[in-house]
Amino acid sequence: MNFTSEQRLDDGVLEREFTLGEIPGILWTPASATASTPAPLILLGHPGGLQKMYPRLAGRARQSAADGFAAATIELPGSGDRPRSAATEQARADMRRAMEAGEPVTEEIVDRLVLPLVEKAVPEWRAALDALLSLPEIDGPVGFSGGVISIGVRLAVVEPRIAAAVLFAGSFVPTSMFEEARQVTIPLHVLLQWDDEGNDRQAALDLFDAFGSKEKTLHANMGGHTGVPQFAGEPAARFFTRHLS
Repeated sequence: MNFTSEQRLDDGVLEREFTLGEIPGILWTPASATASTPAPLILLGHPGGLQKMYPRLAGRARQSAADGFAAATIELPGSGDRPRSAATEQARADMRRAMEAGEPVTEEIVDRLVLPLVEKAVPEWRAALDALLSLPEIDGPVGFSGGVISIGVRLAVVEPRIAAAVLFAGSFVPTSMFEEARQVTIPLHVLLQWDDEGNDRQAALDLFDAFGSKEKTLHANMGGHTGVPQFAGEPAARFFTRHLS
């Protein structure tokens, strides 16, 4: 991990851009985080395009810092300035074409789009976690928040350092991920937009039902994909405070 820039925001949060190999990322740490009082860490997932997503990610990170947590994110494979995959671009085009035509997005398209992303992204998140937890001002436990829900499911299964997760039910889920969901045992807080035009509501409900966690909460709000109410972040923040503090 190489830090490439650093700035202190007006609320005292230290924002540092970094690269992990060729993967760009951003780390935010509260002023209270020191080697003697390290901060727990929340990994901020997103759908890709770090620069485009920056305002929302920074807002989430600053709220996390206000609650005493460090927050970090990395760019997804094939997003931002990272190299594109022809197969993934074709799958994305096929999905867009089906949605514009009012046709169902087939399982075959979902598998081609999501599964390769999960296979590439999850090892990168784990490598980032290795590097982040080596910093003296950061310590566990670790939470995962948002992003492509299939990435969150896989991480919850394979990464024992993640103690709790807030997942956004706003992306297509391959059928094979339901079996992985049954292996998830960490506490979960799931957000669902009831009228999400790009999400299969019943599939999201079925996925929530499949999770094997003893503690799992579903918060559903009316509205489309981008209409998540601001107050929805309050119970999610309390969830992390309860499990990571």
